[in-house]
Amino acid sequence: MADIYTRAQRSALMARVRGRGNASTEGALAAVLRAAGWSGWRRQQAVRGRDARGEPFRVRPDFVFRFRRLVIFVDGCFWHGCPRHGTQPKGNAAFWCAKFRRNRERDRRDTRNLRRAGWNVVRLWEHALRAKARPELLARLRRVFAKARKSPTGRSG
Repeated sequence: MADIYTRAQRSALMARVRGRGNASTEGALAAVLRAAGWSGWRRQQAVRGRDARGEPFRVRPDFVFRFRRLVIFVDGCFWHGCPRHGTQPKGNAAFWCAKFRRNRERDRRDTRNLRRAGWNVVRLWEHALRAKARPELLARLRRVFAKARKSPTGRSG
């Protein structure tokens, strides 16, 4: 079926659609954090800073622990190109290849900027939330929480 919009109109229309995270994966991690007794996090809260060139940046991690200066991203296997589970649609392959490449580039840039700004950054694959992988996930998060310092003033600084 032909699109009723021109390519430019469709692009403008889709650019206005804003994602609000992935409720199922973020909800699963929230349940893991609650069950483990970890608190003090906010979801989808903006973190601002300056990149290496001094330009301002703004990132919305999935989970932000301001007092520990820790952010957690839950990367979907499809959208972020998981090496184990990522798939590429057969139709419009060039578009999807470029889209996934841009997503991975943005992820690297955001991680680099946050680390330079003094944040601890954790990236989890969606498949790490599966029941079979939970023990490994909990062990990793315990190590991260032990390492992530609390701000001496109790503020995010």
